[in-house]
Amino acid sequence: MSWFDRLRQGLGKTRDVLRDELPGRSGPPDWEELEFALIAADVGASIASTVIEEAKANRERGSTVREALASALLDQLEPDQMRQKLRRVGFDLNVQRHFVEPAGKVVMIVGVNGVGKTTTIAKLGRYYQQNGRSVMFAAGDTFRAAGSTQLEVWGERLGIPTLAGREGSDPAAVAYDASVARQARGLDLLLVDTAGRLHTQHNLMEELKKVKRVIGKADEQEPGEVWLVLDAVTGQNGLQQAKRFHDAVGLTGIIVTKLDGTAKGGILLPIVRELGVPIKFIGVGEREDDLQPYDAAAFVHALLDDEELAA
Repeated sequence: MSWFDRLRQGLGKTRDVLRDELPGRSGPPDWEELEFALIAADVGASIASTVIEEAKANRERGSTVREALASALLDQLEPDQMRQKLRRVGFDLNVQRHFVEPAGKVVMIVGVNGVGKTTTIAKLGRYYQQNGRSVMFAAGDTFRAAGSTQLEVWGERLGIPTLAGREGSDPAAVAYDASVARQARGLDLLLVDTAGRLHTQHNLMEELKKVKRVIGKADEQEPGEVWLVLDAVTGQNGLQQAKRFHDAVGLTGIIVTKLDGTAKGGILLPIVRELGVPIKFIGVGEREDDLQPYDAAAFVHALLDDEELAA
């Protein structure tokens, strides 16, 4: 099964929210009900209104309802620079998006408890390995029982060196030592795991700031990226989490996981438009290759279950 097919399958629950309100390719739309459906999918009231107004305008210019809605959704799902490019060249599902090249050599991975950061790091390690990068893990989750061990096991399985701290040790020290080791070994990329924490826990958020500062002491240019792993099931609550993490450590990217387990896939729109932080990867399953680079065009067409729109 191709990645697009898995994405289309994974978005089934979110698509079910929209399906009853989407008419045939030439049928009359009920724009109000379609707007309510977008809100139910956690797009948010303001963005849903914007999408519907743009879809109406597209429809008046001769597009079918699905084409009009797809274009309006894409316009909201891309950061401003990409939106301008897509308006020039048009949307094409068959265009291969660029490789997700991190800025710098160190990527810090953050998030609340239970979103699957450690497993996501393993999937990222495999992705970068397959694209010719030498990778190292830093197992900085020193608070959770066996947190470091879990990433070490993944490292052994993937052949990725892992520097781990003892349970209860200072996670900032682990990040520092790993940053120094990466430079000494001349490796391309270090992925730093961190312990899960609620965005409302002030002391733990301060600790996360410390980890970031200490990485900078090992290499003043790093970390080049700070990526938040966000569970799509949390919907709008996830957006609030992201805002607090962004305020604390300056997020540079979002990884949205578990899109296959929720009807709230519309949360991607407010992440892009309200948070202003790009989505780097999305996940629709537990397999190693079920985490892939974010592609707004593929996401929209999988959501509307209409691959021919890209033709």
